[in-house]
Amino acid sequence: MKSKPRLYDYYLNKIHPDLCDGYNHPYEVPKLNKIVLNRGIGIGDKNMKVFESSLQEFQTITAQKALIHYSRKSIAGFHLRKKMPVGIAVTLRRHFMYSFLDRLINLALPRLRDFAGLSAQSFDGCGNYNFGLNEQLMFPEIRYDQIDQIRGMDICIVTSACTDREARVLLEAFGLPFRDF
Repeated sequence: MKSKPRLYDYYLNKIHPDLCDGYNHPYEVPKLNKIVLNRGIGIGDKNMKVFESSLQEFQTITAQKALIHYSRKSIAGFHLRKKMPVGIAVTLRRHFMYSFLDRLINLALPRLRDFAGLSAQSFDGCGNYNFGLNEQLMFPEIRYDQIDQIRGMDICIVTSACTDREARVLLEAFGLPFRDF
């Protein structure tokens, strides 16, 4: 039997009981639903090696296979044809999600140079939080000599919270570092 991730146990034993005070029922307490990692790559058909290396990086970071997203229609101004590869995404749920968030908060974000915290303005109004990273080298699984180019990624943390305030309280309880403005 697999053991539960450390952050999931922390949520069940510490965060959930602390947040239960403001709600009528324990199922109303906000929780994490999923985490989506996304990378748009605009040079699609010209160099498939870029997609292969990005797929490998995402699999190394998340321990889950990434999917290639294809364009839906042709746009001549962007030199884009229908069904051309344009990006890569991974959706993390359950234990993969908690393991990734634990590594992001405790290992990856502290490795950023001049990191003052994440912006609190990146909530979408429905309790979800989005932010971008400029490089993949912050994750300890990625070695500098094995990458061909530094590329960023977008991360979306989807919660069951109804408001941004509830989501911020939940994410701060997990230890996500926000800048105070």
